[in-house]
Amino acid sequence: MPIGDLAPELAVLLTAVAVLLLAMVLPQRRHGWCAGLAVLGLGLSMALALGQAGAERLTFSGTYALDPATTWARLAIPGLAILCAGLAPRWLATDRRHGEFYAMLLFSTLGALAMAGAADLMQLVMGVLLSSVTGYVLAAYHRDWEISLEAGMKYFLVGALANAFLVIGVVFVMGIAGSTDYATLSGGIPEDPLALIGLTLVLTGLFFKLGAVPVHTWVPDVAEGAPVPAAAFLTVVPKLAGAVALYRLVHLAPGLAALPLLIALVAAATMTVGNLTAIWQDDLRRLIGWSSVSQTGYALMAVAVVGVAPMALPALLGFMTVYGLANVVAFAVVAELRGRTRIADYRGLLRARPGAVVALTLAFLSLVGIPPLAGFLGKFALFSATLGTGFGWLAVVAVANTVVSLFYYLRVIAPAVFAAPEGPVETLGGSARAVLWISVAILVGATVLWAPFWASLGQGLLP
Repeated sequence: MPIGDLAPELAVLLTAVAVLLLAMVLPQRRHGWCAGLAVLGLGLSMALALGQAGAERLTFSGTYALDPATTWARLAIPGLAILCAGLAPRWLATDRRHGEFYAMLLFSTLGALAMAGAADLMQLVMGVLLSSVTGYVLAAYHRDWEISLEAGMKYFLVGALANAFLVIGVVFVMGIAGSTDYATLSGGIPEDPLALIGLTLVLTGLFFKLGAVPVHTWVPDVAEGAPVPAAAFLTVVPKLAGAVALYRLVHLAPGLAALPLLIALVAAATMTVGNLTAIWQDDLRRLIGWSSVSQTGYALMAVAVVGVAPMALPALLGFMTVYGLANVVAFAVVAELRGRTRIADYRGLLRARPGAVVALTLAFLSLVGIPPLAGFLGKFALFSATLGTGFGWLAVVAVANTVVSLFYYLRVIAPAVFAAPEGPVETLGGSARAVLWISVAILVGATVLWAPFWASLGQGLLP
């Protein structure tokens, strides 16, 4: 096994260790340097991943897959982690454990990478556990803030249960199929009730990482209570990794017809629960959390049609990329406004902070899927992959949920644009502002990349 096959992951690991050691020796006022080192390490990981783009093989004794999905994860996960790390220097400046935050962020990123590339159930377990344990720490990082401790505790309790199901499920599958290796399991999982139970338990562990029903309750609590950089990270990066891991897992058992139906039902329940609950929220961060739950439901549409829709994987990866960018933009606005979270506080914000309102509007409309934004193309790809596969009803449910979601996003945007301002608005500035506009630029760039699609669509409709 060439050690270079795991170079991107090793870059993240070694950077995490270096950041931790640097945080131990630097005075608190210099802990912002740890953010710079973390960004450099993540950037190096992305560069190394680009050097391996196009690889198609198993490595690390067959437990790790090098393929287009892994390449996407190696670029998207560190890239979004860089944006989340950029939100932290000003936000955590007074925390004496400021530098250690970046080490936890990097270890959690490493867990996500291990999860996304896993080609063995035991490797999957290791990735999920590393991502989860570090995630608990990130969620409860404000130890003197009760709501942060509550978020961390809920995340831990739900995660402990879901991860226990995951391990038990792996034992069931290994006992029935005789292996944990994906290459051996592929198409070879018997149509046995115990095998279906085992796969369902494994799926439950991955549903936890995605924030899907019924293990979704941690998402709004973490979105509201965790430090903003951690909330942005935890509602995006583990989901991206979980989506790829779930896709690989479902691809192993094409003979179990009940599995796609189960995932389709979970998708419908997740998007419906997320959207309906978001309607009644008065806290912006909690609203974003429930919105994140609903977005998971849309992503699961692609997983439900694995094996019957050739475009399922590209649709999944494209949608998750745009979702991640839009969610980071939304949290970057909250960070820039120094944690302002009550929806009522956003009334008249356009006159005081027009840039923040424009960015938040762009993020929300992209999450809805309003054309010509990139979010529309992401959902369009999901709907196209789902229609004609026997799950057309799921696309109808998704369209109805999309209409519902527009209502609660407009509850924030409309007063911010049309109402009168209520007092001065303080901003955080610094790297948080830079991250905000870099994220917006990337999101707009993704929209511009779809210009050929709109041109061809216009040419087709014009006659």
